[in-house]
Amino acid sequence: MPEKCQRHYDVPMRKPGTDENNVQMSDVLCDFCHAEWTEDRPMLEGHQGSCICGNCLSIAYREVILHRDNPAGDAYRCVMCLESEKDRAAINRAGEAGWRSPMYDEAAICQRCIKLASGALHKDRDSGWKKPASA
Repeated sequence: MPEKCQRHYDVPMRKPGTDENNVQMSDVLCDFCHAEWTEDRPMLEGHQGSCICGNCLSIAYREVILHRDNPAGDAYRCVMCLESEKDRAAINRAGEAGWRSPMYDEAAICQRCIKLASGALHKDRDSGWKKPASA
């Protein structure tokens, strides 16, 4: 198992030992599965360098958008937009569903960010990513 990377909200998710003056594509990691960004793995960036790969976004989309599940629970902070439950409540989005990584408990994404990320990645023809269809 690779060395565990610690996610701090003010530091982007990177492989251990990354030269911050010379960050390479493969140095960038998905916050949700810690997979490296590659040509074959599309990645979307949120605030302060947070990232979600196409594989994790597909899972989040299926569970939250298609199946209307809420694997993040009620009290979570979205690593993509940095909004907490309190922040969402203040803008009339209290109780909004989200998806939490089954591998890294600190990594959660809100429904709004799932929709925004999936729309952006779906429109990017170079990514090859498509929104999952209902099963």
